[in-house]
Amino acid sequence: MKIRFSLFLLSLIIIQFSYGQDAKPNEVDESQSKYFGIGITGSEEDVNVPTKSGIVLVGGSTDVDEAIAWMIDRSKGGDFVIIRASGTTGYNDYIKELGDLNSVETLMIDSREKAMSIEVGKRIREAEAIFIAGGDQANYVNFWTDSEVSSALDYLITKKKIPIGGTSAGCAVLSELVFDSRKGTVTSPEALINPYDTLVSLSKSFIHLSYLKNTVADQHYSQRERQGRHVTFLARMMYDLSLPEIKGIGVDEQTAVCIDENGNAKVFGKNQAYFIISNGKAPEKCEASTPLVWDVNDKALKVFIFNASSTGTEAFNLKTWPKKPTQFWYVENGVLIRKDNL
Repeated sequence: MKIRFSLFLLSLIIIQFSYGQDAKPNEVDESQSKYFGIGITGSEEDVNVPTKSGIVLVGGSTDVDEAIAWMIDRSKGGDFVIIRASGTTGYNDYIKELGDLNSVETLMIDSREKAMSIEVGKRIREAEAIFIAGGDQANYVNFWTDSEVSSALDYLITKKKIPIGGTSAGCAVLSELVFDSRKGTVTSPEALINPYDTLVSLSKSFIHLSYLKNTVADQHYSQRERQGRHVTFLARMMYDLSLPEIKGIGVDEQTAVCIDENGNAKVFGKNQAYFIISNGKAPEKCEASTPLVWDVNDKALKVFIFNASSTGTEAFNLKTWPKKPTQFWYVENGVLIRKDNL
């Protein structure tokens, strides 16, 4: 009887020891097993279909149906995944109704811990199209840089070659250089009067798209008069990084720039897109607490402006920019001047 009782106690101790040993790893495994999907429309079964790469820069406000349809066409009926750090599943039904897709799913990746989840990376890699929703680009930069998210996006861009797009904050992080908004937003007058204002916070993106190299994007462009701050970002890029040439793409609200796998750009929507390239000369004065001066004989920047359309206005190939711009932009003592190229 004593032997049986002793064996019973020993078995309880073993069970308790095993439970204690497994509890902590199971907690970690559980967090790693989640990809934090907050809703899916369509099939939950993954499909694997050939895709075409492409980039979509959306300027914010009302989405551009034609640009989303352009992405859907390139995703070839696969899985369309929205990633965000705030908001809801509002894109799911909207996108699913625009074209033939296996599914549309939204992932909520609103912390560093979630961005590091193995399963988050796995789910993103299964996508045939990725769209980054609007929100706060500081969250995207802080949470997603050097994570499973950024690694999965690199795979989709370089190996799987899928279309990737973003609106508002999602658009901002697609270019190689990002106004990261870590200190808050900045207006054009604030940036022009002091290019090194703490609000002018710039960093490199966690996304690497060859056609957006040495480029900074901005959005809500004309509606929020962001031309001046955009030029300041470009000045800082050229001055701080000693780049021989810098580029910018500014996108109005209800407007989208679509760039195909060969670099050809089209502008969909209702307003305008601005393509900006330097004349190769750095700002004459780009210093802290001093108004920006970037004149270069009144031709510091060449600007190409295209009106959007529902069918897509042909712009140009980003590998070979046109010679004759729509306007020249330059800055005198912190004031942006725009001159038509007649």
